[in-house]
Amino acid sequence: MRLTLAVHPELYTIHSFSPEASPPAEVFSQDMFFIGKTREELSVVVPSHMDLDSLECEPNWICLEVLGPLGFSMTGILSRISATLADVQISIFAISTFDTDYILVKKEKLPQALAALRKNGYQIIEYPERQP
Repeated sequence: MRLTLAVHPELYTIHSFSPEASPPAEVFSQDMFFIGKTREELSVVVPSHMDLDSLECEPNWICLEVLGPLGFSMTGILSRISATLADVQISIFAISTFDTDYILVKKEKLPQALAALRKNGYQIIEYPERQP
C-alpha cells in the first residue's frame, strides 16, 4: 500500500504548560490544534501565529498529514515513517487522531524529510484546499 502524505502550508508551535493549566480559550477557535495532557505536563500544538504564554515553546514545525482515514487494523504506519526520518537524522513530533496520523518536522528539515520519504515510496502532495 502506497501512502500519501499532505504537507500543510501553516507553521505550528509546540507549547508546554504545567499539568494544572487549562488551554487558553482561543486555542479552541483554531482550524487545527492538538492537546495532550499527562500527570507531568500539558502540551498544546497551535498555528505559530498564536502567541501563548507557555512555560516553553518550540516554533517552526511543518505538519505532514497521512491522508486517511486509516483503520485501526493497519499497523506500522507511524513506525515506518519515523524510521525513514530517523535514518536521515530528522526528529519528529508525532500526533495520532482517530482517523489518521500527523508528523511534525522542523521547517528547515522539510526538504530533506520529503526527499527521504519520496525515496522510500511515499507520495507527497500539498495539503488539499478545503471545500466550503
